[in-house]
Amino acid sequence: MLAEPPLAPRRFRSAPERAARIARPLGVVAGVREPDHALLAEIGRRMLTRDETGAALARAMGRDRDDPQRVTMRALHAALAAGAAPADAPPALRGFLAAVTPDPDWLDRDLLDHGARAYRRLGRSRDDVLLGLSLIGGYRYGGPTELLVRTGGLTGAGAMRRLGETQAWAFAVSRPGGMLPGGEGWAATLHVRAMHALVAERFERGDRYDVDTHGLPINQADSAATLGLFNSTAILGCRLLGRHVPRADGAAIMHLWRYVGWLIGVDDDWLFDSERDQNAFNHHVVLAQGAVTPAGPQLAGALVEGLRSERTGGRVDRLRGAWERRRLLSLLRVFLRAEGLRDLDLPVGVPWAWPSQVLRNLVESLLVARSRRGRRWLERRSDRRVRADLTRRFGRETPGPRDLAA
Repeated sequence: MLAEPPLAPRRFRSAPERAARIARPLGVVAGVREPDHALLAEIGRRMLTRDETGAALARAMGRDRDDPQRVTMRALHAALAAGAAPADAPPALRGFLAAVTPDPDWLDRDLLDHGARAYRRLGRSRDDVLLGLSLIGGYRYGGPTELLVRTGGLTGAGAMRRLGETQAWAFAVSRPGGMLPGGEGWAATLHVRAMHALVAERFERGDRYDVDTHGLPINQADSAATLGLFNSTAILGCRLLGRHVPRADGAAIMHLWRYVGWLIGVDDDWLFDSERDQNAFNHHVVLAQGAVTPAGPQLAGALVEGLRSERTGGRVDRLRGAWERRRLLSLLRVFLRAEGLRDLDLPVGVPWAWPSQVLRNLVESLLVARSRRGRRWLERRSDRRVRADLTRRFGRETPGPRDLAA
């Protein structure tokens, strides 16, 4: 008699007291009084479900060279640049593009453009939050961290490349016209979805990944959790750093990332337009997690040290790298508190950078951003800084699809 398949991997809720303690502040923000046990169970179940549309494309890309149904990387890139697959394309490629065209009924492209501008105006605070609270904060839990180690995200160069990929993707998503079919952000998002599917398919084969413990690689629950780090978590973290985000801007940013999530294959019922709803979902995601694993401190340490080691220029450049490392550790004290830093074997210091960051953000968001001219200046300044970062990491300010590997 065959055993019943598990309803969730072993990591699901394997450290409930720790998860409840970490999730408590987010529950207060979201107004969650009692956990939704049905939602928690569903998060566990979807740790064992995949993006089936992406999986079909990945299988087609793995076919023999002489198979007429094989999808090549060149054909994928051509279809993404055109915004549609040609009529004679293999069925898997046509199905992949058909899943994201035409636009969903709820999409408001004017609101999408508003969200892109508002996201760019968050400036350096946005990138600080994505690095410290979203990326490094996510290393406090097992599952995706093990996959990152296996795919080479552990080494110093690999860690900084992963940071650059994330920054390049978010930049492409928020550029003017970037989310039109065939646009830079639209194509980059679907490229990332395809790469995720290829990685998941590769690690699902054989016994290369402990599915019973960690769930499927790049599963639906983890994909939805990752999306939540780019929308409401980014907004919440920027507010923690003193950035005033008007309600209209917050709603527009949520709409932008709802569309990104739809493109990348997150289940429709886990795409949110409301910050409160997303924060409530994120609260349950944290409740569903287990303990930190050895991969977490390794990945976090590689990123923190990578800020210093990626600076290979003269003395001033190296000193800037050391400064960036100290500044990040200071902000991590605010984002993750002492417990989070100890989880990741990072030094626990004083959040000395936080007061000046708050003061600067208050001035920019309450005074500079009051005028249209001031808002455009904030957007341009943010773009210049991101372009400089991408040029340093990739050798050019507009990385191509191959720079956005999974």
